Amino acid sequence: MYSTIFGDSDMDKKEPLKLNSQFVIGSISKQFTAVLVLREFDKGNVDLFIPIQKYLPELTQSWSDTVTIHHLLTHMHGITQLDKPTTFKVGTQYSYSQIGYDLLAKIIERISGKSFAELSKNLFEECGMKNTFHPDIKLYNNLTKGYTENENGIIEFETETFRNYVAAGSFISTAEDLNIWNKKFYSKKLLKSKTMKMVETKQDGAVRDHPIFGITEYGYGITVDTKENILQFGQTGFAPGFISMSFYFPKTKTSVIVLENVAYETDDLKKTFYYHIEILKILRHEIKNYS
Repeated sequence: MYSTIFGDSDMDKKEPLKLNSQFVIGSISKQFTAVLVLREFDKGNVDLFIPIQKYLPELTQSWSDTVTIHHLLTHMHGITQLDKPTTFKVGTQYSYSQIGYDLLAKIIERISGKSFAELSKNLFEECGMKNTFHPDIKLYNNLTKGYTENENGIIEFETETFRNYVAAGSFISTAEDLNIWNKKFYSKKLLKSKTMKMVETKQDGAVRDHPIFGITEYGYGITVDTKENILQFGQTGFAPGFISMSFYFPKTKTSVIVLENVAYETDDLKKTFYYHIEILKILRHEIKNYS
């Protein structure tokens, strides 16, 4: 395993980043939520293809009779607010969503009778991820400060780091723990084999024009990339002040994880993710030439 660290966790105090420094990991969080709901599916406690009103009867919009867990997992529901109609006919389009994963968290809580924070804590403990937390579990003590470059090019401390729904984009983790997760997750130790195959399958219609990678296809909670005949699973993540990436290559059983606590040039995500993209290119080149 190769790892390297540079920069500060606190720019004012000049405290350097460490291997166990914790970051808010943005949309990498979605695969944790997907696993928690799919474990309920493996137990027979949920159906992925029936309306979510069965699990959340308090929902009043008519879409609750149409939207399924499958739609929430694949961003094909069109929900933007709980009290408004969907922006398109459910299941006919893709629109990347945060609120859909928050609804998944609510469904998991309703089924289990436990809080989403507690359920995620149990999952991370099972995996041996000692530095990964739901932010409501106040046991983290190495969280780095996040920073954002403002329109004048000045780096400022970010005060809106936890703006995203936790289930969609606000879990806290480390590079080491994400490596542990990838080994557990992709070795099919967390879900039944048939369920994991669904996670890793390009779902019909779940296709996005990604601001960094262009046309991108999704499974459940992760992207599924087969460009250049290289199979790549995983996700990038953005939370205010934090830029992250975690991808896994089954052919070589290799993970590439990059966590950053400064968001530069946020009006152009290709520039914001510059170092992540360049590191990913290097690894993909090596894997392409791997025999």
